[in-house]
Amino acid sequence: MRSPLPQRSPQPPPSSDSLHGLSAVVTGGSRGLGLLLADELLRRGCRVTLAARDEAELRQARGLLHERHPGGSVRTTVTDVRDRKDVAELFRLTAAEYGTVDLVIANAGTIQVAPAEAAGPTGFDDAMSTIFNGALHTSLEALPHLRESRAGGRLALIGSVGGLLAVPHLLPYSCAKAAVRALAEGLYAEAAHDGVSVTAVHPGLMRTGSHLHAVFGGDQRREFAWFSALAGTPLVSMDARRAADRIVTAVQRRRIRLVLTPTARAADIAHGLAPALTARLSHAAAAWLPSAEDDPELRPGIDIEPATPRTLGERLRSVGSALNDRAARAYNQRHRTAQEQHQHS
Repeated sequence: MRSPLPQRSPQPPPSSDSLHGLSAVVTGGSRGLGLLLADELLRRGCRVTLAARDEAELRQARGLLHERHPGGSVRTTVTDVRDRKDVAELFRLTAAEYGTVDLVIANAGTIQVAPAEAAGPTGFDDAMSTIFNGALHTSLEALPHLRESRAGGRLALIGSVGGLLAVPHLLPYSCAKAAVRALAEGLYAEAAHDGVSVTAVHPGLMRTGSHLHAVFGGDQRREFAWFSALAGTPLVSMDARRAADRIVTAVQRRRIRLVLTPTARAADIAHGLAPALTARLSHAAAAWLPSAEDDPELRPGIDIEPATPRTLGERLRSVGSALNDRAARAYNQRHRTAQEQHQHS
């Protein structure tokens, strides 16, 4: 069976700034953007460790990567980035296996799509725990190893355009990503004198299939419809394979900051120049989003996606999200994690 991951030409021979032979760790590496980042790192000759919470997902991801890179070195470690002891063990095992940790991409995250009241304190707590604490634990545990790297350590934190300006119905995500942005900028200032580069990455919408594992609250079906359709629209969202290539290139070149997609760059500039106007435009956009419903439950998209679109909105969603649905099949998103299976039962 042919691998669904993108077929790419071999990387040119190693240069003085090559990643060839380096030991790389990707958290949240079992699906979506993390899987594609691992694929790109392997293409450039890295030895890659994938970290994620779900063991079955990690096995599937390793199989896909071995199909793409038969001679590549891929190992997996079940890791909950919310638990600092888990993260410390991830780096201990990686250093023991490869002798070094040279490059780390903190990618693990979660997405809650709901009005703030529907997300509730639990939604905000979960976002901060997984996204911010995950990035914090990964950074603090990685830095001692990266300082010892003979290649000069590289650390990348995956933020978001949602961390550059607040996005309605994505407030838990925006708050956590804003904290990641501050962390990345602060660590860059502190770690540079040790020869460790820190790259802050702020993507806009990407076609990764992440809508299936995002969780939705309030009017769940309508929230799922607008988010998945927008995330799959070519002029608004970015091809995830191209995003992974640009992210790894930025890390390789030790760039300080990378903002992906024209929409994200425009939003970043607009917020910097005219924050009050940007807030008013966000308010206008929020008026088009679904209103909150009296339902405290948050459900993953994979449990909401209609098998057969019934309403006009669902039919429009299925058209707008076609590319994103295809990405979900290709990038290991089309099954429930153990946690989602438990919730579904």
